[in-house]
Amino acid sequence: MSFNFATVWEALAASIPDADAVISGDLVRSWGEFEERAAGVAGGLATAGVSTRENVGLCLYNGPEYSEAQFGVFKQRATPFNINYRYGAAELADLLTDSDAVAVFYDATLADRFEEIHASLPNVKLFVQVDQGEGPAPAPVPTWAIDYEALAGGSARADVISRSPDDIWMLFTGGTTGKPKGVMWPHQSMVENMKPNYAGLKHSVPRSVEEAVEAALEIRSRGHTPRQLPAAPLMHGTGGIGALSTFTMGGAVLTLPGHSFSGDALWETVQRHRATLLTIVGDAFSRPMLESLDAAAERGTPWDLSSVFLILSSGVMWSAPVKEALLEHNPRMRLLDSLGSSEGIGFASKLESKDETASTARFVLGEFTKVFTEDGREIVPGSGERGRLALGGALPLGYYKDPVKSAETWPEIGGQRYSIPGDWATVEDDGSIVLLGRGSVCINSGGEKIYPEEVEEAVKLHPGVVDCNVVGVPDERWGQAITAVVELSDASVSDADIVATVKNDLAAFKAPKHIVRVEKLLRGPNGKSDYKWASKTALEAVESASG
Repeated sequence: MSFNFATVWEALAASIPDADAVISGDLVRSWGEFEERAAGVAGGLATAGVSTRENVGLCLYNGPEYSEAQFGVFKQRATPFNINYRYGAAELADLLTDSDAVAVFYDATLADRFEEIHASLPNVKLFVQVDQGEGPAPAPVPTWAIDYEALAGGSARADVISRSPDDIWMLFTGGTTGKPKGVMWPHQSMVENMKPNYAGLKHSVPRSVEEAVEAALEIRSRGHTPRQLPAAPLMHGTGGIGALSTFTMGGAVLTLPGHSFSGDALWETVQRHRATLLTIVGDAFSRPMLESLDAAAERGTPWDLSSVFLILSSGVMWSAPVKEALLEHNPRMRLLDSLGSSEGIGFASKLESKDETASTARFVLGEFTKVFTEDGREIVPGSGERGRLALGGALPLGYYKDPVKSAETWPEIGGQRYSIPGDWATVEDDGSIVLLGRGSVCINSGGEKIYPEEVEEAVKLHPGVVDCNVVGVPDERWGQAITAVVELSDASVSDADIVATVKNDLAAFKAPKHIVRVEKLLRGPNGKSDYKWASKTALEAVESASG
């Protein structure tokens, strides 16, 4: 197999130069323009001395620039990786150091954070400031950075080079790994995981550049070229992986203008640019979408959803009532509830339509998925036993610079390598699974994975806090709400003071949404946290407060 994203996308740009590639608000760029600007980015990286397999961070909001910069990094055979734009300065410095980043693209609204840390990152050869139009006027570019347009719109152009299917796309994730770790995906493995996407359009996975272009042209001839609107951030796997597939099929990626999510803005973009595929993260996105649809219908000016063929969700729970309500607004579309992770794509899924009864947390196993007990036995359907989901097939190489954790997450069972990030499930008589959740105490709030110990340490920076446990409690919109169970030395300490302390040290999304006060925090004899007790205590307190 000789598949590389940059080489395939270059060939597509030559074949369909006038077709839409990236769209945001009034801005529509063709495939020819997409490739030209990516070549400018690659030329700037080459001039700065960025070479093969060096790592380049993308600290950007959704927008054409994210995709252009990523394409440019691919062209140079460097490795693009995502950076959460919610991180504070200290978190950014840690990630850029741990990742061995040699270049970073950052949004202009984040300039103050990079101003604080740039001098402490001697290995970063190039800081590129991207003005995505959120400020009242173009933001000044600091002396230690260069303007994105100087690369994308400049005269320097990288040469077309020979590339490898083993070049890397890296996805940094937290969750079961504690501190963020980079999952290293070869291009070849990524395209192998696009099998369901191609199968749905009556094609097999392309094995070469020529086959990829041929498939894209045939799909276009039937009017089925995808136009994807990633409502979820491109810096998360759900949106980012979907965009790789859309571009490889010669499609267009649509992004919402602005930095915050709005149901109205989403449906306006769908209606205006005829999006066919929406990628979201469970109820955190679908509830505001549904509220917008209901309000528009009540006004007598319903949004036009007729172009939408599929809504795909991955990352958190997507509840059945919300699915059913969405389908009432467009009975023709389908909903794909996908179970995947940064460490593996296609563990399980459930495709639902108006003619079926929607379900919550129930899935059909993927082609390469099994469920194993902790001692390596495969779960017998209908046995009632609990096991961990294990995915074979095309997998990542492992975590960047962490062979120990890699061996734990991608072990060999019976001579086969599997991805086992920690999701537990039971297998029903019919072979379907009921997802039970992560075996760890990782909190998943609105698609963001939060490691409790990190938040606990931030809470305990407040002088009035003696001890703390952080857990997630069920939340209709966010999936889980971060809840701090705290033991205080001073009862006059306010909840707002504790939250402010966390926000001073960590990204705002990691701050607790609930504070639960206890007389004494319960720990085990060995000093370890009793998260079972903390979760029960938190849930009872939150339910009592809500009436």
